[in-house]
Amino acid sequence: MILAVIVGLAVGTYAFRLAGVVLRERVALPDRVQVLLPMAAATLLAALAATATFMDAGVFAGVARPAGVAVGAVLAWRRAPFVVVVVAAAVTAALLRLAGIE
Repeated sequence: MILAVIVGLAVGTYAFRLAGVVLRERVALPDRVQVLLPMAAATLLAALAATATFMDAGVFAGVARPAGVAVGAVLAWRRAPFVVVVVAAAVTAALLRLAGIE
């Protein structure tokens, strides 16, 4: 059953990618839609990041995870190296959890 789901998702993903290449010249999108599509992608990514930051299995994840993400975001904004961003975010969340702050 799981293998069938994985294969189905793989085929669907490939079909979407192939449709974009094949239909690129055949389908003309209005100018307004072409302007909004990149913003829609960024909005979807931001919503996914916010959901992953604040929720865990449908409930609030606690304070430690958002605090770690905030530390990582600030360091990324300040252009810190990627390893420093990831380690600082993980250490922040771990220390808060160790202190009993979920």
